[in-house]
Amino acid sequence: MTMVKAHVFTHELVAGRYRLVDVVHRETNRVCWYGKGVEGAQRPYLLTEITLPAEPEGEAAPRASATVIRMSETMGTLCPGRVATVVDAVEENGTLWTVTEWIDGVPLGELLVQQGTFNYVRAARIGLELLDVLESAHGEGITHGELSPGQVFVPDRGPVVVTGFGLAGATLAPRLTAPSYASPEQARDERIGPAADLWALGAILYTMLEGRPPFRDRDRPEATLKGVDRLPLRTPVHAGPLTQTVQGLLRKDSRERLTRHAVREALNRVLTEDPDALAETAVPRPGLRGAYAAAVHAVPGWSRTTLAVGTALAVVTIAVAALAVTHELPGTDTSSTDAGSRPTASAPPPPPSASDRTDGRSSTPSVPPTPTPSPSRTSSASSPPSSAAPQQVFHRYTAPEGFSVDLPSGWKRTGTKRVGDLSYRVTFGAKGDPRSLAVTYSTVLGPDPVAVWRDDVEPELQKQGGYQRIGAIEATTYQGHKAADMEWYTEVDGVRTRTFGRGFLLGGGRGFSLRWTTPADDFDDTADQQALKTFLATFRVLST
Repeated sequence: MTMVKAHVFTHELVAGRYRLVDVVHRETNRVCWYGKGVEGAQRPYLLTEITLPAEPEGEAAPRASATVIRMSETMGTLCPGRVATVVDAVEENGTLWTVTEWIDGVPLGELLVQQGTFNYVRAARIGLELLDVLESAHGEGITHGELSPGQVFVPDRGPVVVTGFGLAGATLAPRLTAPSYASPEQARDERIGPAADLWALGAILYTMLEGRPPFRDRDRPEATLKGVDRLPLRTPVHAGPLTQTVQGLLRKDSRERLTRHAVREALNRVLTEDPDALAETAVPRPGLRGAYAAAVHAVPGWSRTTLAVGTALAVVTIAVAALAVTHELPGTDTSSTDAGSRPTASAPPPPPSASDRTDGRSSTPSVPPTPTPSPSRTSSASSPPSSAAPQQVFHRYTAPEGFSVDLPSGWKRTGTKRVGDLSYRVTFGAKGDPRSLAVTYSTVLGPDPVAVWRDDVEPELQKQGGYQRIGAIEATTYQGHKAADMEWYTEVDGVRTRTFGRGFLLGGGRGFSLRWTTPADDFDDTADQQALKTFLATFRVLST
């Protein structure tokens, strides 16, 4: 079922009556375009480009066009306003083009690119809206069969709008688009029914919560489908109360999957039992992609493609440079495991004082409360906690970059690495003191904190002498933000050091990380534990 995508360019005409303007979203074997009619008022349209597999009789194109239009009419009657109405379907050079009225919303897949993972309340709300559409379709014996984040449009107000009905079964291919969301029975090219849509719903929930599909796209659709059918499911780690629901929807045997009724009860339970989190489910302000989309609608003379090219190049350049400088970018997560093995700072940081300065110099010295050292991973050289232990004196340092933190007496800023205004690392220490603190800020961060530490940071650390990770990379939260922690050993000038790193997100791709390094034999000493806990308790973001 290998499909070769034809080259299509903006400003080309489709069927002589639709002009392509810019790409809205891409998925495997599907590209959504913003386009305009060439006649009359030049109305905006959503055009979806799908490469059709070659069939011996050459009947795929007319069959697909007719099925998509007919199914759109049926679903439009069942779910008015919830399913995109197809106004035209055209085949050109082995490509199926479906044309709908412009949808005032953003593809769910695009939102995930912009924003990363969703909290489980927002995911449950979108899941319920999808379930409403699926129940209406299943009640009439209709299976979507091609559901994926690219087929779900999220408006600023109102429920989601679903596209893509009528594609399943229109050709001999088991799945035309987005094979990583195919059900196992679909991957085996077996007859499918409503259970296949419930699998896809589970896969979409998984993606919203984890930041990636349950089974990744491979180089060929056949390889992706084989993975869906044969590989075990990676256990979700960010799903919270939705974990069992997601796993129940993603059971390989379609007869064992959760029913629609059970899924609805589970999703409703999340919304009713966590009402305070509902405020977090509002669609946030548009990011870079949303900004240029808004601009092209506001100023018709501007090309969405022109705006997008500059944005894309900037993001790629920044991402590569930022990773090269920091090697410790923070990511996101919402869950916490084995919390006792990590220093914690659940209390909010202290409010700014009148003595805080913004010129990089310190404020009035202070003595923080004695913290309790970490109860685990103690070394033979560690000192037991004691209420009589001498207190360290700390002073507030306020960086001109827009953050502050309490530092031990005598410490100062010792180094800075920077990538323009978009990424930097500031290092602190004192002459003769082997310990150090590094603070990193970046505007280009991956959506999964564990993956960032594992895939971006650790490969660079492995190049250093004596590198050894300590335990697992752990997801946590920090000052209300999603975060992840990692610890490791390295050799520095013949001395074995131990580093604790915590990274957290502020939203919009921005975030900080703190990295505390000390001689390994001293890590669990009361003074070092007190310093680490003070950093975590007092670090404060002032502006970015």
